[in-house]
Amino acid sequence: MALTKFNYNSFDLTTAASKGLSFNSSANGFETATEGSMTLIKTLTASSSSTLSFVNGSSDVVLDNTYPVYVFKFINIHPSASRPEFSFNLSTNSGSSYGVTKTSTAFYSQHNEGGGSSLAYDSSSDLAQSTSAQHIAWNLSNDNEASISGNMYLFNPSSTTFVKHFLTELQFQYDSSGGDPASYTYRIGGYANTTSAINGIKYLYNSGNIDSGTIKLYGIKDS
Repeated sequence: MALTKFNYNSFDLTTAASKGLSFNSSANGFETATEGSMTLIKTLTASSSSTLSFVNGSSDVVLDNTYPVYVFKFINIHPSASRPEFSFNLSTNSGSSYGVTKTSTAFYSQHNEGGGSSLAYDSSSDLAQSTSAQHIAWNLSNDNEASISGNMYLFNPSSTTFVKHFLTELQFQYDSSGGDPASYTYRIGGYANTTSAINGIKYLYNSGNIDSGTIKLYGIKDS
Protein backbone atom coordinates (compact mmCIF):
# COMPACT_ATOMS: atom_id res chain seq x y z
CA MET A 1 0.00 0.00 0.00
CA ALA A 2 1.38 3.40 -0.97
CA LEU A 3 1.87 6.08 1.66
CA THR A 4 0.19 9.32 0.64
CA LYS A 5 1.96 12.53 1.64
CA PHE A 6 0.24 15.90 1.84
CA ASN A 7 1.83 19.26 1.38
CA TYR A 8 1.66 21.21 4.66
CA ASN A 9 0.82 24.39 2.73
CA SER A 10 -2.34 22.78 1.38
CA PHE A 11 -3.98 22.91 4.79
CA ASP A 12 -5.77 25.96 6.16
CA LEU A 13 -4.23 26.26 9.66
CA THR A 14 -5.79 29.25 11.39
CA THR A 15 -4.54 29.27 14.98
CA ALA A 16 -5.94 31.00 18.05
CA ALA A 17 -4.67 31.49 21.58
CA SER A 18 -5.28 28.55 23.93
CA LYS A 19 -6.74 26.48 21.11
CA GLY A 20 -5.71 23.26 19.44
CA LEU A 21 -6.39 21.76 16.01
CA SER A 22 -8.79 18.99 15.08
CA PHE A 23 -9.90 17.32 11.86
CA ASN A 24 -13.13 18.34 10.20
CA SER A 25 -15.05 17.20 7.11
CA SER A 26 -13.87 19.94 4.77
CA ALA A 27 -11.37 19.49 1.99
CA ASN A 28 -8.54 21.17 3.87
CA GLY A 29 -9.07 19.02 6.93
CA PHE A 30 -8.48 21.13 10.07
CA GLU A 31 -10.33 23.50 12.39
CA THR A 32 -9.64 25.25 15.68
CA ALA A 33 -10.55 23.07 18.67
CA THR A 34 -10.97 23.71 22.37
CA GLU A 35 -9.24 21.41 24.84
CA GLY A 36 -11.30 19.01 26.91
CA SER A 37 -13.01 20.22 30.06
CA MET A 38 -11.03 17.92 32.38
CA THR A 39 -7.30 18.63 32.41
CA LEU A 40 -4.66 16.53 34.13
CA ILE A 41 -2.47 18.86 36.19
CA LYS A 42 -0.20 16.64 38.29
CA THR A 43 0.43 12.99 39.12
CA LEU A 44 2.09 11.96 42.38
CA THR A 45 3.21 8.37 42.94
CA ALA A 46 3.97 7.16 46.46
CA SER A 47 6.95 5.04 47.42
CA SER A 48 7.04 4.70 51.22
CA SER A 49 6.02 8.38 51.34
CA SER A 50 5.09 10.06 54.62
CA THR A 51 2.81 12.51 52.75
CA LEU A 52 1.73 13.43 49.24
CA SER A 53 1.20 17.18 48.84
CA PHE A 54 -0.18 19.45 46.10
CA VAL A 55 0.87 23.09 46.56
CA ASN A 56 -0.02 25.78 44.07
CA GLY A 57 3.04 27.00 42.15
CA SER A 58 5.25 24.15 43.35
CA SER A 59 6.38 21.37 40.99
CA ASP A 60 3.98 22.50 38.24
CA VAL A 61 0.92 22.24 40.50
CA VAL A 62 -2.01 24.54 39.71
CA LEU A 63 -4.45 25.07 42.59
CA ASP A 64 -5.79 28.57 42.09
CA ASN A 65 -8.51 30.39 40.16
CA THR A 66 -7.55 28.72 36.87
CA TYR A 67 -10.30 26.14 37.50
CA PRO A 68 -13.47 26.44 39.60
CA VAL A 69 -13.45 22.72 40.48
CA TYR A 70 -10.51 20.42 41.22
CA VAL A 71 -10.69 16.62 41.33
CA PHE A 72 -8.22 14.30 43.05
CA LYS A 73 -8.27 10.67 41.96
CA PHE A 74 -6.84 8.04 44.31
CA ILE A 75 -5.62 4.89 42.61
CA ASN A 76 -4.61 1.86 44.70
CA ILE A 77 -3.33 3.79 47.74
CA HIS A 78 -1.71 1.12 49.91
CA PRO A 79 -0.77 1.65 53.58
CA SER A 80 2.35 0.29 55.24
CA ALA A 81 0.73 0.05 58.70
CA SER A 82 -2.21 -2.07 59.84
CA ARG A 83 -5.60 -0.35 60.29
CA PRO A 84 -4.55 3.30 59.76
CA GLU A 85 -6.69 6.31 58.88
CA PHE A 86 -6.22 8.04 55.52
CA SER A 87 -6.58 11.81 55.87
CA PHE A 88 -6.12 15.21 54.29
CA ASN A 89 -5.51 18.71 55.56
CA LEU A 90 -5.53 22.11 53.88
CA SER A 91 -3.25 25.12 53.71
CA THR A 92 -3.79 28.83 53.02
CA ASN A 93 -0.06 29.71 53.10
CA SER A 94 1.36 27.57 50.29
CA GLY A 95 2.12 24.59 52.49
CA SER A 96 3.99 26.39 55.28
CA SER A 97 1.38 25.00 57.66
CA TYR A 98 -1.74 22.85 57.45
CA GLY A 99 -4.78 23.10 59.71
CA VAL A 100 -7.68 25.04 58.18
CA THR A 101 -10.85 24.92 60.28
CA LYS A 102 -13.31 22.35 58.90
CA THR A 103 -16.86 21.15 59.56
CA SER A 104 -18.00 17.89 57.95
CA THR A 105 -20.37 14.96 57.94
CA ALA A 106 -19.71 11.28 57.13
CA PHE A 107 -21.51 8.05 56.34
CA TYR A 108 -20.67 4.65 54.93
CA SER A 109 -22.16 1.52 53.42
CA GLN A 110 -20.50 -1.85 53.88
CA HIS A 111 -20.91 -5.50 52.98
CA ASN A 112 -18.57 -8.10 54.44
CA GLU A 113 -17.39 -11.43 53.11
CA GLY A 114 -19.69 -13.23 55.56
CA GLY A 115 -22.78 -11.54 54.09
CA GLY A 116 -23.39 -8.90 56.76
CA SER A 117 -24.13 -5.34 55.71
CA SER A 118 -24.97 -1.89 57.08
CA LEU A 119 -25.53 1.74 56.16
CA ALA A 120 -24.72 4.27 58.88
CA TYR A 121 -23.84 7.83 59.81
CA ASP A 122 -20.34 7.92 61.27
CA SER A 123 -20.01 10.45 64.09
CA SER A 124 -16.40 9.39 64.72
CA SER A 125 -15.30 10.87 61.38
CA ASP A 126 -17.13 14.18 61.30
CA LEU A 127 -15.52 17.43 62.38
CA ALA A 128 -17.06 20.47 64.08
CA GLN A 129 -14.93 23.57 63.63
CA SER A 130 -11.75 21.53 63.91
CA THR A 131 -8.28 22.15 62.52
CA SER A 132 -7.49 18.43 62.69
CA ALA A 133 -6.86 16.41 59.54
CA GLN A 134 -10.06 15.12 57.98
CA HIS A 135 -9.84 11.36 57.76
CA ILE A 136 -11.63 9.97 54.73
CA ALA A 137 -11.04 6.22 55.23
CA TRP A 138 -10.16 4.15 58.29
CA ASN A 139 -9.29 0.72 59.67
CA LEU A 140 -7.65 -0.10 56.37
CA SER A 141 -6.23 -3.46 55.52
CA ASN A 142 -2.55 -3.47 54.62
CA ASP A 143 -2.71 -6.93 53.05
CA ASN A 144 -0.68 -7.04 49.85
CA GLU A 145 -3.82 -7.03 47.69
CA ALA A 146 -5.63 -4.28 49.64
CA SER A 147 -5.77 -0.58 48.71
CA ILE A 148 -7.96 2.55 48.54
CA SER A 149 -9.40 4.05 45.37
CA GLY A 150 -11.80 6.93 44.87
CA ASN A 151 -12.30 10.65 44.30
CA MET A 152 -12.23 13.98 46.10
CA TYR A 153 -13.76 17.22 44.80
CA LEU A 154 -12.60 20.65 45.99
CA PHE A 155 -14.81 23.55 44.88
CA ASN A 156 -13.57 27.05 44.10
CA PRO A 157 -10.55 26.92 46.44
CA SER A 158 -9.30 30.37 45.43
CA SER A 159 -12.48 32.19 46.49
CA THR A 160 -11.98 34.98 49.01
CA THR A 161 -15.75 35.37 49.44
CA PHE A 162 -17.08 31.90 50.27
CA VAL A 163 -16.12 28.93 52.42
CA LYS A 164 -14.58 26.02 50.47
CA HIS A 165 -16.68 22.88 50.01
CA PHE A 166 -15.28 19.39 49.54
CA LEU A 167 -16.71 15.94 48.81
CA THR A 168 -14.96 12.57 49.02
CA GLU A 169 -16.00 9.08 48.00
CA LEU A 170 -13.55 6.26 48.66
CA GLN A 171 -13.80 2.51 48.24
CA PHE A 172 -11.55 0.20 50.29
CA GLN A 173 -11.12 -3.13 52.05
CA TYR A 174 -11.92 -2.74 55.74
CA ASP A 175 -9.78 -4.67 58.25
CA SER A 176 -12.21 -5.92 60.91
CA SER A 177 -9.39 -7.19 63.17
CA GLY A 178 -10.31 -10.86 63.27
CA GLY A 179 -13.78 -10.65 61.71
CA ASP A 180 -14.79 -10.88 58.08
CA PRO A 181 -13.05 -8.37 55.78
CA ALA A 182 -15.54 -5.95 54.25
CA SER A 183 -16.04 -3.75 51.22
CA TYR A 184 -16.61 -0.18 52.42
CA THR A 185 -17.80 2.82 50.46
CA TYR A 186 -17.10 5.89 52.56
CA ARG A 187 -18.51 9.36 51.82
CA ILE A 188 -17.63 12.63 53.51
CA GLY A 189 -18.79 16.14 52.74
CA GLY A 190 -17.85 19.38 54.44
CA TYR A 191 -16.41 22.84 54.17
CA ALA A 192 -13.22 24.62 55.09
CA ASN A 193 -14.50 27.52 57.14
CA THR A 194 -12.27 30.23 55.72
CA THR A 195 -12.56 33.00 53.16
CA SER A 196 -8.82 32.82 52.53
CA ALA A 197 -7.77 31.04 49.35
CA ILE A 198 -6.87 27.36 49.76
CA ASN A 199 -3.59 26.79 47.92
CA GLY A 200 -2.26 23.55 49.36
CA ILE A 201 -3.49 20.08 50.33
CA LYS A 202 -1.64 17.10 51.75
CA TYR A 203 -2.62 13.46 52.15
CA LEU A 204 -1.23 11.13 54.81
CA TYR A 205 -1.87 8.14 57.03
CA ASN A 206 -2.04 8.71 60.79
CA SER A 207 0.41 5.82 61.23
CA GLY A 208 3.00 4.41 58.86
CA ASN A 209 3.61 5.61 55.32
CA ILE A 210 1.82 5.63 52.00
CA ASP A 211 3.51 2.47 50.81
CA SER A 212 2.44 2.81 47.17
CA GLY A 213 -0.27 4.22 44.95
CA THR A 214 -1.04 7.24 42.77
CA ILE A 215 -2.96 10.49 43.25
CA LYS A 216 -3.88 12.48 40.15
CA LEU A 217 -4.99 16.11 40.25
CA TYR A 218 -7.37 17.37 37.55
CA GLY A 219 -8.88 20.79 36.89
CA ILE A 220 -12.40 21.06 35.46
CA LYS A 221 -12.90 24.18 33.37
CA ASP A 222 -16.15 26.03 32.68
CA SER A 223 -17.86 24.10 35.46
